[in-house]
Amino acid sequence: MTSPHHANRRPSGWLRIGIPALLVLIWLAAGSIGGPYFGKVDEVSSNDRSSFLPESADATQVNGRLADFLGGESIPAVVVVTGQGELSQDDIADVQALADDIAEVEGVQEDVSPPIPSDDGEAVQIFVPIDASGEVGPTVEEIRTLVADDLPADLEGWVTGPAGFTADLVEGFLGIDGLLLGVALIAVFLILVIVYRSPLLPVLVLLTSMFALCAALLTVWWLAYAGIVVLNGQVQGILFILVIGAATDYALLYVARFRESIATGGSRWDATLSAWRGAFEPILASGGTVIAGLLCLLLSDLATNRALGPIASIGIAFSMLSALTFLPALLALCGRAAFWPFIPKQPIAMIPDDLTQPVKGLWPRQARFVARHARIVWIACTIVLLAGAVGITQLKADGVPTSDLVLGSSEARDGQEVLAEHFPAGSGSPVYAIVPEEDLADAVGVLDASDGIESVSVASDDSPTGQAQVQVEDGEPVFTAVGPPGTPAPEPTVADGDVLVIGTLTDAADSVAAEDTVRQLRADLDDALGAGTAIVGGETATDIDTNDTSTRDRTVIIPVILAVILVILMLLLRSILAPVLLIGTVILSFATALGVSALVFNEVFGFPGADPAVPLYGFVFLVALGVDYNIFLMSRVREESLVHGTRPGILRGLVATGGVITSAGLVLAATFAALGVIPILFLAQIAFIVAFGVLLDTFIVRSLLVPALSYDIGKAIWWPSKLWRNDVGAAPAGHNSSSATRTGQDAPPKTRRVDGAGGVAAHGAPLPAETDPDLVAGDGHALTREEYRRTLEP
Repeated sequence: MTSPHHANRRPSGWLRIGIPALLVLIWLAAGSIGGPYFGKVDEVSSNDRSSFLPESADATQVNGRLADFLGGESIPAVVVVTGQGELSQDDIADVQALADDIAEVEGVQEDVSPPIPSDDGEAVQIFVPIDASGEVGPTVEEIRTLVADDLPADLEGWVTGPAGFTADLVEGFLGIDGLLLGVALIAVFLILVIVYRSPLLPVLVLLTSMFALCAALLTVWWLAYAGIVVLNGQVQGILFILVIGAATDYALLYVARFRESIATGGSRWDATLSAWRGAFEPILASGGTVIAGLLCLLLSDLATNRALGPIASIGIAFSMLSALTFLPALLALCGRAAFWPFIPKQPIAMIPDDLTQPVKGLWPRQARFVARHARIVWIACTIVLLAGAVGITQLKADGVPTSDLVLGSSEARDGQEVLAEHFPAGSGSPVYAIVPEEDLADAVGVLDASDGIESVSVASDDSPTGQAQVQVEDGEPVFTAVGPPGTPAPEPTVADGDVLVIGTLTDAADSVAAEDTVRQLRADLDDALGAGTAIVGGETATDIDTNDTSTRDRTVIIPVILAVILVILMLLLRSILAPVLLIGTVILSFATALGVSALVFNEVFGFPGADPAVPLYGFVFLVALGVDYNIFLMSRVREESLVHGTRPGILRGLVATGGVITSAGLVLAATFAALGVIPILFLAQIAFIVAFGVLLDTFIVRSLLVPALSYDIGKAIWWPSKLWRNDVGAAPAGHNSSSATRTGQDAPPKTRRVDGAGGVAAHGAPLPAETDPDLVAGDGHALTREEYRRTLEP
């Protein structure tokens, strides 16, 4: 019979060098092309929230038609100026000069309003339309510079309104390319140096991550450029962190396998092949599961969520590809030198079959602890996790005001507060209602009757300000002329038989009170004009539609993700019970992470709430990445169980993967925690939830709960696969199973005996290491492990 091990069939020396070298050159080329695109992301990104809404949303429809009534696509900025008390005529003149200078700024459209004084005479405001198709951030910054330079010392000004908040968001995302990546890479490097005590290996792992990111960014940039996906700062930051974290995790799994092979004395080529075979299936399964979970976001109605699915999936795909091609090539070229100065020379210490024997090392000790107290361990872990999950009732994920999206200082937020002291708080962010021309009087009557509306006007090309005040008299709309006596009253602008009604909100546009006003207006307009006759938009309506859509997405997508991952785990582990239990532990871990996070957000950080998408994003990352660690652990457990039996296999799998899962968890937690350096509320909350959840998964769920629960259940964990029926370590009929539990393993068949070295012997003499210790084929040759595994495949 031909041996299944083709040790002598090895490629020539130049191929063993040439193949890795070629792979390295290919990745270097990809990195050199993709690297410069880090500085070009802003060319294809957008932070306009209305562009992420579905086309069917009222706010989207209104936003798409505003140019028909207002003469161009613009986003308003509001300049508010105050003095030491009531403003003088000279002060007003200074503000008018400022308005004239602002009108000359590139990106500012025509019709900058004159200074409009407040009723108390202590403030003035200027409405500045900014071209929405241009660079809003730089335009606002130039206006802010003019305000600071042009106003005399006794006057103070702020730039607020939708354009001001957009500029503050843009500024908040500026650190993504440099600061975020720098913090994440430094954190990962330090962790890897501590874990591996090698200066070279961390560099190789980080190169794997960075080149994966370069290739992913290159692909995403062109997709965004072609309009296939929508890219914003939020998605960009998550892409960077996800690729760095996932690629490093996959790299660590490969490094662990490579280290095992090197430690047994194999050559660098043999170690590369052995490590690649051992790492390929779990990396492919883990990455495939994450991609499947992320692609469920395509079910979202929000464009930003739909974009995150394929964009993050592209990042995961390149992370897998890099970990399975670029890193193996680098390690094949470096060999043992990659681990210098602590080159591994001995295999990982395994736990003995007899748990009364002494053990060395953290993970063998933990495995013995789990075996001796399995039921107590998993029950205690469950109670602790359930206690933490109680805090989920305190999570406020129903949306936050736009003014609170930026952490730290915000000129737009400060200006909004000053504006609310002297003017209607909704100035600059009105509510828009597009209604048929013949229904104008009824629509104006509805807005006039609302306590949340300060004043009502219509869009008018005849008015110098672009708007005309309107009232209803004797059932007919009456428009107020702007100008000297005798000036004819303006007429409303009509587009496709519709007019644009503009209502100034009494409350700040991002407040709960303003949202209540807009919701009530929609209901009242439907009652007065007929359902769907009027469509209501504006900043407040955009917030409402975004939050409502996010809540719907959360309800629909989370169950789908669970179902998809459950099916993948069933196919991978060839079992039903094990995947169900694993999914249960992941859900429990997520609930605990969210519960603890809610308490921290409310009581420690004092956050005003959370976006409805925060739980969805947290779920996607924690469940998908948590299943990653389940796959790392349970795929190794299944591999060991095929040879040693289920309970010994669980302990061996825990020992073999404990170190790599812990390292990977620390790395992933550190990379997501790096999102906290970006002063954006959403990213800070995702950073904490995912980082804390990953640490919870690493040190409690994967290290204690899953092994202890699986060990307590025993071979039934594999039900209904053949491994459940033919577990090599299962006790024969009539055998006392409790004795097997006390010794920490399923009782072996009686034909088995242990030799003096602690290894298994059969047929009177120790068998070769590569063969199964118990079974022989019909022709009398000892089955190899691979041959025996095939007998158990369903």
